[in-house]
Amino acid sequence: MIVIADTSVLLNLAFLKQESLLPAWFETVLIPKAVAHEFARMGASAGRFAGLQLPAFCQIVPANEIPARLASEARLDAGEAEALALMIERKADAILLDESAARSVATELGIEVIGTLGLLLRAKQDALITEVAPLLRRLIVEGRFRVSPALVHATLQRAGELP
Repeated sequence: MIVIADTSVLLNLAFLKQESLLPAWFETVLIPKAVAHEFARMGASAGRFAGLQLPAFCQIVPANEIPARLASEARLDAGEAEALALMIERKADAILLDESAARSVATELGIEVIGTLGLLLRAKQDALITEVAPLLRRLIVEGRFRVSPALVHATLQRAGELP
C-alpha cells in the first residue's frame, strides 16, 4: 500500500514517538518536497517539535504538476497542495492529513484521507499500542493539537476507552 503524507501527521506521530506505525501498514510513504522542507523547519524551531527528525522511511519525491484546482485553493498550504497533487499523480491508496480544510478538499476530490486519530485507532485495533487516551491527551496538551471535544469523545469511544 502506498500512502502520501502531509507534514502534520508526520510531526504528530514523531512527537508521540509513534512514527514507526506507518511502515507497519504502508509499504511506501511518499512526501513532496514542500512537506520535507516544512518538517525540517519545524524540527529546527524552538517550539514543541524542536529536534524532531523526518523519519528515514519517508521518500521525498517531487510533485510534477500542481493542478490549477489545487494551486488556486486558498484553503491549502504549499505542503498540502503538493501532497494532494502527488496523490493524484501517483494514484496512491490514501493520503495522511489532519487539517480540516485540506481534508475537505481531499474528500471533494474523492481521495481517501487518514488522520492522526485514525492511525491511533488502527494502532490500538492492531495491538500496536495499548491505549489511545494517553497519546491523545499528550498530543492535545503538549502538542497543542486542535480537535473538537466531540471528536475526542468519538475517538475514545471507538477505541473502547469510554464507559
